Amino acid sequence: MTEDLFSSADECSDALSRIEMQDADVTLYPFLFSQAEANQLFAVLRRDILWRQEAIRVYGRVHQQPRLTAWYGEPNTVYSYSGITLNATPWIPALLAIKERIEGVAQATFNSVLLNLYRDGADSMSWHADDEAELGRNPVIGSVSLGQSRVLQLKHKTDKANRRNIPLSNGSFLLMQGPTQHHWLHCIAKSRQPLGERINLTFRFVL
Repeated sequence: MTEDLFSSADECSDALSRIEMQDADVTLYPFLFSQAEANQLFAVLRRDILWRQEAIRVYGRVHQQPRLTAWYGEPNTVYSYSGITLNATPWIPALLAIKERIEGVAQATFNSVLLNLYRDGADSMSWHADDEAELGRNPVIGSVSLGQSRVLQLKHKTDKANRRNIPLSNGSFLLMQGPTQHHWLHCIAKSRQPLGERINLTFRFVL
């Protein structure tokens, strides 16, 4: 299955762009997956992932998340956020293929992944940090984007005027590590533009 997914003759690149940010360690690999690879992976994940729309609790009120999600990983890998507790669905070959590629670049090990499917511009992710206790002191978050390009917005937790916008295009890989989650929040904002579907995968290691 890995060979089938990554058999394209298209060029891919592990060239990096280090994002200069205070109190952070963020690196963008804009073309880690070729366009052919990324398109094929998108099609497989769109079809084979068990997508769900979860209800979350925000400020004491329950809402449907404005996107579809899924949680995959090693057996007994549990992740909790916003009043949701997720038990991992077993890996599928496409996820293992992506995991192998990014672990080689990140020099890190991941045992789980949270997937988000943004169906159009109305789907979004509110401001948050990936700083749950089960991710450890300085979590390594590996974010792969497939499909429609969206902008990841970041803002410093204390220096509110300190912001960054990072376009995440089809086949890109964003690596956030070190103190990043302690000092920065990030989000995917809604858009009035006619946007296509996007799948984002945030790989992590749950303790």
